[in-house]
Amino acid sequence: MAGKRGRKKKEYWNWLDLPKVVMVSILQRLGAIDILYSAQKVCMLWRNICKDPSMWRAIDMQNLGELHDMPYDLERMCIHAIDRSYGQLRDINIECFGTDELLIYITQSTSQLRRLRLVCCYSILDEGLSKVAAKLSLLEELDMTTSSLSEEPLKVLGRYCPLLKSLKWNQQWYASDGQPQIEGDEEALAIAKNMPKLCHLQLIGNRVTNDGLQAILDGCPHLESLDLRKCFNVTLSGNLGKRCAEKIKNLQHPNDSTHDYGLMAEIFYYGSF
Repeated sequence: MAGKRGRKKKEYWNWLDLPKVVMVSILQRLGAIDILYSAQKVCMLWRNICKDPSMWRAIDMQNLGELHDMPYDLERMCIHAIDRSYGQLRDINIECFGTDELLIYITQSTSQLRRLRLVCCYSILDEGLSKVAAKLSLLEELDMTTSSLSEEPLKVLGRYCPLLKSLKWNQQWYASDGQPQIEGDEEALAIAKNMPKLCHLQLIGNRVTNDGLQAILDGCPHLESLDLRKCFNVTLSGNLGKRCAEKIKNLQHPNDSTHDYGLMAEIFYYGSF
């Protein structure tokens, strides 16, 4: 009995007693989908925190792209998150489900956007992105990986987004058996002529040639990192290779591994059946 009386009672920490700043830090590590679909329903305290506009300065709607199997409407959920930001939104990711209409809603709701991620948003077209470019004057980072866009929005974005420092304009590489590789410097030239302040450029799977690369080096004097993986029309040898090595601090070559890329980067062959 004496031994039992001498034991200390186990103390349990009530997570509701955590300081608000700690709870905010924990919840901010979740994506917008997890917050809206589950976290805000845990208790009234969490719900109140999740309604604070400061929680929605960055909205990450990252998803697996399996839109038909989701138990929620991503676009409606995203609009709700944008409304909660009350104009404080600075960073948004609407990969796989972004549309021209949603992009217009975003730019009508905030003038503070610094980062925009539009990965696999095939419903965003040239006209839509060009239309909102004038409202993205503070934009610093843009990710347009695997889109259906031409070089035209690049020209407009360069004109209206003078602070743009980082651009990801990646595509999947398509090749034809027994045929010359398709070449195209239109996008490279649009970047070179309109985005002189770029520091980081990713062009995975682009059709750019040595001429286009030369133009980028001439037109983007502040470039520090350049990702040319799967850009098989580029040959980094001779004077061009030497210039890249001397100018670019972080240079990734066409044949470098894409294991850390995060998206499918295989070569797609057509015309072989």
